[in-house]
Amino acid sequence: MNALDVMTGKVLTVAPSDSIREAARLMLENHISGLPVVDGEGKVAGMLTEGDLLKRSEIGTEPAVSAWRALWLGPQRLAEHYVRAHGRTVEDVMTHEVVSVSEQTPLAEVVALMDSRAIKRVPVLRNGQLVGIISRADLLRALQRLLPDPPGSAASDAAIRSAILQQLRGQRWAPRDLVDVRVASGTVFLRGIVTHPAERDALRVLVENTAGVQRVIDELIWVESYTGMSAHVPPA
Repeated sequence: MNALDVMTGKVLTVAPSDSIREAARLMLENHISGLPVVDGEGKVAGMLTEGDLLKRSEIGTEPAVSAWRALWLGPQRLAEHYVRAHGRTVEDVMTHEVVSVSEQTPLAEVVALMDSRAIKRVPVLRNGQLVGIISRADLLRALQRLLPDPPGSAASDAAIRSAILQQLRGQRWAPRDLVDVRVASGTVFLRGIVTHPAERDALRVLVENTAGVQRVIDELIWVESYTGMSAHVPPA
């Protein structure tokens, strides 16, 4: 999937000259935590987020600066901090560096960008013009839409077991030679040995996502790989 598949096309924006009072009103009334800042030519000049409005003199959250830190920061940085804490326009407080993607950017790259930059939304541009925005909420909506419905019971036990074994063969983490899979009336019994609790969880998730599975019975034994001692045996 690409950015175009999940982005919100109708985007609320503000101008650099707008007041932060107006921007805050837009965010509160529309239940959003950030706004693209668009200049008179229709280009994205920055982003205004809740984080940009947290350290303000009006609410007593302007950071105190010690004499030593003031000396280290210097007049320029101190002046910049003052503007962000006291400025009244969007341009005074917005984040000027814009991290954006195109409509054809794969979602994997979008998520990696959000994660590496610790941001919650990314504007989508076409030829420098804003055409949409992707937020974490957009990604959650896409996930909800694509998650499968609860599996039905149409598949035979043999087909279910075959599907599970085929999936296990494609997983590098799977202890394929140590686990036995049995299926009876849609109930899957997992027996054998795992060497880490994460393997047990991954096996359960893999089985739960297999079409036709109604229930998973975990009878796996966790054996500590270094000592060979049984660390956890499930109840009978």
